[in-house]
Amino acid sequence: MPDTFVVVIVGLGSVSLLLHRDHPRLTTAFTTVCALALALAGIQLNPLLQAPCLMSLFLLALRTDRRTARIGAFTATTTLLATTLIHDPESPWGLIIIGMASWTLLPGAVGDAVRSNTEYAAAAEARAELAEHTREEEALRRVSEERLRMARDLHDVVAHHIALAATQARTTKYLMVHHPERAPEMMKNLCDSTDEALRELRATVGLLRQRGDTDSPRDPAPGLAQLPDLLGSFERTGLSVDVTTEGNAQPLSPGVDLTAYRVIQEALTNVTKHAGTTSAGVHLAYTRSWMTITVVNDGRPGVPASRPGHVAGYGLIGMRERAQSVGGRLQAGPGAGGGFTVTLGLPTHKTAQHPSAEEVPVQ
Repeated sequence: MPDTFVVVIVGLGSVSLLLHRDHPRLTTAFTTVCALALALAGIQLNPLLQAPCLMSLFLLALRTDRRTARIGAFTATTTLLATTLIHDPESPWGLIIIGMASWTLLPGAVGDAVRSNTEYAAAAEARAELAEHTREEEALRRVSEERLRMARDLHDVVAHHIALAATQARTTKYLMVHHPERAPEMMKNLCDSTDEALRELRATVGLLRQRGDTDSPRDPAPGLAQLPDLLGSFERTGLSVDVTTEGNAQPLSPGVDLTAYRVIQEALTNVTKHAGTTSAGVHLAYTRSWMTITVVNDGRPGVPASRPGHVAGYGLIGMRERAQSVGGRLQAGPGAGGGFTVTLGLPTHKTAQHPSAEEVPVQ
């Protein structure tokens, strides 16, 4: 009879483990009651008879929170220990306490350690995935920024020189018919423009090959110091540019200097392509920490709408992107007295605050 009772109780406790995934607390309580029934029947408990209870304590620690696992382990240990001591007072208390406490508390500790390692591994994997995702996003962002920068540079170089060359070619065609004696000079200007276009294109493309290529061009980026040469290229197409300066010139960082040059270049190129005028003005105004560049013309009031095969607006988009990249701002639109006006505000120092309305007037 005792053997049958032991087999039944241990069997019920073992079968109840199948429900531990959905009901861990209830299963732990049931297996503890099974072990308690054996102790109340006067049967000496050992790890084999307590196996269902010990396994449930391990799974409880593995699948629930730490507080629940500790409560379950403490309750099972004290209940079984008290019952054993009460029903078998002649047994050596020290060995019973040490033995039962050891094998009853050990599964919870092992389950807690396994769960902690699993959580740490999962957290480490999540951090690794996040870091990889962040690196991919950063790489895509840098690629996008580099593509935009290359698009701006190529647009500035190609649009400027092709516009000048086209104007000079049309002028040459006209002169060959009506004033053939002046055609050679204009043809020379056309050749100079195309040579300059090729030189700047080589310099721009060379920036992409600088890493590990010592033969790449190392020409300095253009700035306001090259403004007279730039204006001269427009004058050779018949566009007269009047330059005025207000205030004391301030030193500019390379990025700001390049932005100022490129915006003036693009604005005057648009005048040549769209304004239908032979004159334009460039006004440079300096304050203590900001400079304002204003390019005006008295021709047609704006850039014409898109036509088949033509995409309008990249020049203005590129100018605004350049201004924002160095902490400046750009405004462009029809002037109050007609024509078109481009106003650019740029910091002369990296620590300059945003310009006031007086420093960058609204057109």
